[in-house]
Amino acid sequence: MPSAPVPASPPVRLSARGAVEPFHVMEVIKAASLRQASHGDVIALCAGQPSTPAPVAARVAAVRALEGEVLGYTEATGIRPLREAIARHYGDSYGLAVDPAQVVVTTGSSAAFTALFLAAFDVGDTVAMSRPGYPAYRNTLQALGARVVEFDCGPDTRFQPTVAMLEALPEPPAGLVVASPSNPTGTIIDPDELAAIARWCEAHRTLLVSDEIYHGISFGRRCASAWESSRSAVLVGSLSKYFSMTGWRVGWMVLPPALVRPVEVLIGNLNICPPAVSQAAGVAAFSASAREELDGHVRRYAVNRDLLLRRLPEIGVAKLAPPDGAFYLYFDVSHLTDDSTRWCQEVLDATGVALTPGVDFAPATPGGDPALDGRAFVRLCFAGTTADLDDAMDRLTAYLT
Repeated sequence: MPSAPVPASPPVRLSARGAVEPFHVMEVIKAASLRQASHGDVIALCAGQPSTPAPVAARVAAVRALEGEVLGYTEATGIRPLREAIARHYGDSYGLAVDPAQVVVTTGSSAAFTALFLAAFDVGDTVAMSRPGYPAYRNTLQALGARVVEFDCGPDTRFQPTVAMLEALPEPPAGLVVASPSNPTGTIIDPDELAAIARWCEAHRTLLVSDEIYHGISFGRRCASAWESSRSAVLVGSLSKYFSMTGWRVGWMVLPPALVRPVEVLIGNLNICPPAVSQAAGVAAFSASAREELDGHVRRYAVNRDLLLRRLPEIGVAKLAPPDGAFYLYFDVSHLTDDSTRWCQEVLDATGVALTPGVDFAPATPGGDPALDGRAFVRLCFAGTTADLDDAMDRLTAYLT
């Protein structure tokens, strides 16, 4: 007897918020996982994460917490010892006196940005950022109803925004997001320029959001903090990059007093609190022994950077952003393709090397500078082992030459 037909499902209501662009690197990671399952040969240079585990001191602290503590909910803003450790970090690194009450620990820096954008910006507010720039700023702001203005930032400004760009806007924006070192370019804003930007934002009541999650990873250029020039700015930090703790999901903000309570209320509703065991580990990540271990990673990143700068000309790469810090190279592949998304998939299929297309960071926009179009760029993460990077360059050179 034939079974009864399954009734058609009624249409599901969808909001416009979910129609933002995907974070394309996540698509590459998915494709790389499929390649790894079928071939077992992937060299993943796509995801922006260290290839090393958390420092030993952090792992020991996590085990101690797991074995000796209940690990229930914490304060929404994070445990006091971690907020105090972060505050001391700003004193040690920048000579800044930071009140732990102005430090809010979050579930990764991603949760920090979401809570901050909700607390600081209303639907329709204008927020500026650089192009190329980290896509989750743009996509999250757009999902929350903000209007995003992207500055075309090329080699003449080291791929970073300037006061002149802000002055050229018809009116001051509600917010400006800067990242130094930047993702994807790795460039660092000159300390004098950052100070000028901070003063301009303060004078024009523009909230400066300074993404400093790559601080600690630099190659001969100083990373200044926005709070050296303006206490009206918001600082965003993370244990993910320099501290080699991406999956532990701990970030933080340092906030002007007026933003502390609104952010605390939002985080309490959105996330309740950051992971308790990760916070316990985070306290130890700021120890002297951990910092010695982590500085060793930075020395390896410098070796990797120099290797790639030496070998990329083998595949015809002549134009790239100067990698002052972080662990990325962002380079022009227009001599190889006009579609970096398709090209990265072809490279993965042919060689097992996973790269990230530039469309994530610089989507084509009407009136935008075509020389910055992400369809002609690729981002490569050099946080892996030196041997893997050398192997990847061997594969790319064999495939492309």
